[in-house]
Amino acid sequence: MPEFETTADLYDEHGESLSICTTQFRQYGARTRFQGTLATFRGHEDNALLKTLVSEPGHGRVIVIDGDGSLHCAMLGDKAAATAARNGWEGFIVNGAIRDAAALAVINIGVKALGTNPRKSGKEGKGNQLDVPVAFGGTVFIPGARVVCDEDGVVLVPRPTAH
Repeated sequence: MPEFETTADLYDEHGESLSICTTQFRQYGARTRFQGTLATFRGHEDNALLKTLVSEPGHGRVIVIDGDGSLHCAMLGDKAAATAARNGWEGFIVNGAIRDAAALAVINIGVKALGTNPRKSGKEGKGNQLDVPVAFGGTVFIPGARVVCDEDGVVLVPRPTAH
């Protein structure tokens, strides 16, 4: 993974060519700064396939979970986050709720989410999709794109152009 550049420094360097997510996330994981290439997961109040994804080698990637912004139930908890950390994932960006906030605070992984709810999500796999583009906060998160997250926000870094 390249040396960490802050989102503000990246904006100063790239300007409006950056895609800046306007969603106002809260920080829950032990890492406040994380970056990597994106893997995506979509599921409305059901995260059955997430267990499979976090069990794979992360190779420094970041998982975007699009839960449609629902705060009805948690899309991520401490067990899945701990598994992801053990398997080399850098962090999560959750367009929805998480649970086990106190436990997540000491797991060496980044977690940005909208809020918390102790209710578990469904486990039937209804509507679950992996590695599909997901959109929220004025940003389209495309699998394989590079994302940088810190205390100031979430940005997608443009791919270098060939000369």
